[in-house]
Amino acid sequence: METKLKTSDILEKEFKTGLRGYNQEEVDIFLDDIIQDYEAYEKKISQLQLEINQLKEELAEAPKRTAPAQPQVGATNFDILKRLSHLEKHVFGSKLYE
Repeated sequence: METKLKTSDILEKEFKTGLRGYNQEEVDIFLDDIIQDYEAYEKKISQLQLEINQLKEELAEAPKRTAPAQPQVGATNFDILKRLSHLEKHVFGSKLYE
């Protein structure tokens, strides 16, 4: 986000005084408050941009860390058939295989 003013621009700004112009001390105090706000906003923006970059990196790494190993379908079916065969032998004895 590009801003029109920087803290140095506000600090160095001088106003012309007229016959019935503003009180320069009040203007200076007000501008000092604005400068403090600008500095706080700039600091917060920098912190948030850093946090965004860190979160983007974490997000990019997340699938690599949390991707569960997918069991192979063939191995799973084979395991089921093997268990079924074992159970049939146990329940029906060796009569089925004679």
